[in-house]
Amino acid sequence: MGPISDKEMAILGHSRTIEAVLPVKYCLYARKSTEDDERQALSIESQVKEMLEQAQKDHLNIAEIKRESHSAKDSGERPVFNELMREIKESKFDGILTWAPDRLSRNAGDLGSIVDLMDGGMIKEIRTHGQTFINSPNEKFLLMILCSQAKLENDNKGENVKRGLRAKVEMGWRPGMPPLGYLHDKNGDKGKRRAFTDPKRAPVMKQLFDKVAYEGWSGRAIYKWLNDMDFRTRSGKRMTLSSIYLVLKNTYYYGYFEYPVGSGNWYKGEHEPIITKETFDEAQIQLTVAPKSKPGTKEFSFTKMIKCGSCGSGVTAEEKYKKLSDGSVKKYIYYHCSRFNDLKCKESYIREENLTIQLIKLIDRIDMDQLKTQKRIKEEIDRYQKFTKNILGVDNKIKMPEINMKDYARYVLTDGTREEIRELFNCLDTELKLKEQKIYI
Repeated sequence: MGPISDKEMAILGHSRTIEAVLPVKYCLYARKSTEDDERQALSIESQVKEMLEQAQKDHLNIAEIKRESHSAKDSGERPVFNELMREIKESKFDGILTWAPDRLSRNAGDLGSIVDLMDGGMIKEIRTHGQTFINSPNEKFLLMILCSQAKLENDNKGENVKRGLRAKVEMGWRPGMPPLGYLHDKNGDKGKRRAFTDPKRAPVMKQLFDKVAYEGWSGRAIYKWLNDMDFRTRSGKRMTLSSIYLVLKNTYYYGYFEYPVGSGNWYKGEHEPIITKETFDEAQIQLTVAPKSKPGTKEFSFTKMIKCGSCGSGVTAEEKYKKLSDGSVKKYIYYHCSRFNDLKCKESYIREENLTIQLIKLIDRIDMDQLKTQKRIKEEIDRYQKFTKNILGVDNKIKMPEINMKDYARYVLTDGTREEIRELFNCLDTELKLKEQKIYI
């Protein structure tokens, strides 16, 4: 956009002194086509070259050249065209030279602006490649028909696109770029490309859902985990916290999608799900009803006491919340391999109730250090007697009873505090392992 260059002036073959002779001062307007069916049309510079040659042949006075790449589909969205309309009103130009009528307008709003300026005598002439439109009823009517035809093509094209998209979603393929963890088939035709799992990122997306659904991880914990492993998106960027929550809310990962978003129209996708719907639902519960706590502050009864029977990592625990049919929420505690030694460890989760039952059954098979336990109990009795004598003034002599250590162990496992459970396990002269949801020595 701007004044005519020396090269362009050379094509015209005349100087600006011609302005004093010719009655119409033209602005050459060239717009790059962005419509699909015009991709083989002339580029902006090709249009300029052709129009300048026509101007030289017809002895036209070209005062300025304006170039634009914005689409003409929507009214008022082209800054260069809006500038041209304003300058015509200021009498800077009174003629337009362009490649075709649809370069000026493909919508009713901009077409109306052009016709209004012609009605007001501000535009004396519009020239295209092979046609001239002057301020006469027949010429303006023809211009309106040609521009309206371009608008009709746009509208039909839009309907065809919508029809194609409806057909695509009904076949189970969501239009647009698939979410992180999936890739498009680059060899497919545009509009018909299928999505398949990204072998590099899909496993990470699955772990992301699992950690939230079954291990109670927060979005910020996931964010740190992804950054620690230097995880990158398809564009090579790190995931933001907001994008992590968008992933966790996206039903596409378990095989369903809504199109358009917010329409209430749901479709079963033909793509391969990365997670199950159950995992997705559990993740939603964790995101909405799970109470928030600082990472690393939660302690559980049996952590740091059991090893994974498959990879030797420690066994950790996570809280899981389930919404019941009556609207209430119930808390469960699940123990599982921490995967410290093997990130791909396949060991399953086990609920705390089932783990406790198995530990009670193991009591009879465990060789316990009775002396150490009885010594601790005797110390507790001595401490109690000293308290009652010195503080309450009561000399309460308690004889040390014979204690069945296995009965005591069963009591601690069922009714004891976390500290008592930990102390009991410290007395065991064996190592416990968890494999395939079974506890063994």
